[in-house]
Amino acid sequence: MRKFYLIGFALLLLFDTLGQSSFKLTAIHAQPLEANLGWIIRVFTQPWVYIAIAGYIGAFFTWMMLLKKAPVGPAFAASHLEVVTVMLVSAFLFHEHITAIRIIGAVFIVIGIIFLALAERELIQTEHSKDDKPC
Repeated sequence: MRKFYLIGFALLLLFDTLGQSSFKLTAIHAQPLEANLGWIIRVFTQPWVYIAIAGYIGAFFTWMMLLKKAPVGPAFAASHLEVVTVMLVSAFLFHEHITAIRIIGAVFIVIGIIFLALAERELIQTEHSKDDKPC
């Protein structure tokens, strides 16, 4: 089951990061932003917009499969790890600066996910130990 979670959350991160990065690439290539038909045509003639849509569809189906098996609290928290991966990819692809405040935020996200996962593991162990006690 642990392998299922690791693969599932890795896929979720991949799809989410791909989707958000592709939307940014679409926006860059469809500039300037204008409220007219020309801008809409520029958006939908970019291959990145379709990669972004595919990324979000993949993320949706991966998330639905994970929710069938994973505990909701840690799963919901882990799904927000994409904020960290998008920040890292943005630094590489778009040369965005990673400031100290962003690093602190990323560390808090990771720590929160770890704490929720540990709490869930402890809860599961407590439930199993109650089941093992004779009545």
